[in-house]
Amino acid sequence: MKAWAQLAPVVMAGLAVCATAAQAKTALTIEHMNKLNKIYDVVLSSDGRYLVYGQKNGGLNPADSTADLYLMDLQDGNKVKRLTDSDSKEHSVKFSSDDSSLYFIADRSGSSQVWQLPLTGGEARQVTALPLDVQGYLVSGDGKKLVLALDVVPGCADIACTVDANKKNADKKDTAMVYDQLMARHWDTWEDGLKSHFFVADVTASKITTAKDLMPEWNTDVAGVAEASFTPDGQNLVFSAKIPAKDQAWHTNFDIFQVSLKGGEKINLTKDNPAWDAKPSFSKDGRYMAYLAMKKPQFEADRFALILLDLATGERKELAPEWDRSVNEYVFGPDNRTLYATAQDLGQVSVFSINSAFGEVSKLYSDGSAGSLNVAGGKVVFTNHRLNQPTEIYQLKGESGMADQLTQVNAENLKDIQFAEFEQFSFPGANEDTVYGYWMKPWNFQEGKKYPMAFIVHGGPQGSFGNMFNARWNAQLWAAQGYGVVMIDFHGSTGYGQAFTDAISRDWGGKPLEDLKKGFAYIIENQKWLDGGNACALGASYGGYMMNWIAGNWPTGFKCLVNHAGLFDMPSFYGSTEELWFPEYDMGGPVWNKEADYHKFNPSALVDNWQTPMLVIHGLKDYRVPYAQGLAAFTTLQRKGIESKLVVFPDENHWILKPANAERWYNEVFSWMKQQTSKQ
Repeated sequence: MKAWAQLAPVVMAGLAVCATAAQAKTALTIEHMNKLNKIYDVVLSSDGRYLVYGQKNGGLNPADSTADLYLMDLQDGNKVKRLTDSDSKEHSVKFSSDDSSLYFIADRSGSSQVWQLPLTGGEARQVTALPLDVQGYLVSGDGKKLVLALDVVPGCADIACTVDANKKNADKKDTAMVYDQLMARHWDTWEDGLKSHFFVADVTASKITTAKDLMPEWNTDVAGVAEASFTPDGQNLVFSAKIPAKDQAWHTNFDIFQVSLKGGEKINLTKDNPAWDAKPSFSKDGRYMAYLAMKKPQFEADRFALILLDLATGERKELAPEWDRSVNEYVFGPDNRTLYATAQDLGQVSVFSINSAFGEVSKLYSDGSAGSLNVAGGKVVFTNHRLNQPTEIYQLKGESGMADQLTQVNAENLKDIQFAEFEQFSFPGANEDTVYGYWMKPWNFQEGKKYPMAFIVHGGPQGSFGNMFNARWNAQLWAAQGYGVVMIDFHGSTGYGQAFTDAISRDWGGKPLEDLKKGFAYIIENQKWLDGGNACALGASYGGYMMNWIAGNWPTGFKCLVNHAGLFDMPSFYGSTEELWFPEYDMGGPVWNKEADYHKFNPSALVDNWQTPMLVIHGLKDYRVPYAQGLAAFTTLQRKGIESKLVVFPDENHWILKPANAERWYNEVFSWMKQQTSKQ
């Protein structure tokens, strides 16, 4: 990846505006963002004729928004028909094996249950009526069995046992929570003693009121029905899960297990791999099982390789081992030998085809961020969003690298919006490696003017701010405020080869900071409209860590900093976070390991250098980076007399998810940046 010379900027095909375009009425605002309709559950029928998708209509108050299912006929002019009109949100949509009906989960009866809706019309039929919420489900190929994901008490012999335990817990007079192993809490929830188990039930004309637990003793993490499949003969279930043990919090070793639908032994199909195995599925002809696998134990950002197991011969091989990309999702093609996949690739999330016989990889589509991949009836359908467009559904046009847009769910919402122009660029970063980034002009850009800069640093740290329409960190919203936006995919970013991603582990404050400094210098030299002397840097999670690290290592680089959920003191972070495999791999072991990096790259050790005004934001339900990290940064700033502000959201976790809170979050950030960049 050495850069022999500075590369010319890579101009994206989807520039939002050209010089001759008529100026639209307004820029995108957070109010517009909250009103956008969102697509979910995109499913293609097995014959490729019908496309079903969910559409959640936007609104500031979640109670006022609606979510319904729509049917598109791809053989009849892409006509769209609304299938549901209910106060309940229908989700987890699946076609029946004969494409004559749809299954979905809804809480129409007061709890989340499985329903079935005929495509020919009529009312939906309630399939399950269990005393527990259905979290997910699978339908067997012959339609005669359901596998259901239910949250139950491990060791219970039946569903009634969990119902009784839940009632007993609700009726207790004290509020104590007791734990004898990690994790005690995860993301934003304290563990409640329940674990997700797979149950099996026969489908009958009457409602299903009971089901058999296939794993009653299981007391650890199961990846869910999205990572489970019936075997081709319909007699077994395969699923991804961790082996029950007390070390769940400090390893990533998910394995693929097989269990008979009659219950009994769980056979570990990937016991030889000590790293993460995920997403098993089968070819339609039953010959192959595919799954994803990492190679490095304890590392959650390793490359997910695509593995193919020949069920006839027992041969197991990695497809395209020289292809240096990590697979996000994949599906078998109709010929059972070609697999289609999405993967991050140079700032995009692209669609690829992979020949299972020869391992040849072909890039089919690469403009924006693709997902929800469906392949059936000779059609490749997927969602896509870009820096200048929210999510819509597309259909690939053969091998042309082009795609037709099938939906326009936000045409009315965006008809008066002008998006800002953006472009990808590259430069020689740390070790002279080629590093990529994006710039975006202010939405009402005028040639000859200088504009303040929003220098946005992504989290992860193994992540990317690529060509995507991000709900929580949307570059267009800063462009709408009159800022030039710059985003650098520094060493550690995903989509540029595994070695580039690996480069941040054990080097949190090294090459990434060098990349950011070199990228900053490069962009102000090459984009004269950017005012490098009037810039604010901002980021969340690792991006927030980098704000604290910049404060100590680049104290005169910016007019202000915005630190959301940032790590401040690395030793105390280790003792209060939940997924210990993450710091142990990236920092070099537990905090008591004298060779680890908790002190080497610790922002709190460099507060003597702090001088830049900082806005600190944190959610109190953030258990990944607990709020004490943000509070400690703010306390330090205040005690040192540095201009600073703290914004706390008591009901939010690592992300700001509620529409009204998101609006307040953006407004606090914009107000802070305007105040600081207006200073002379």
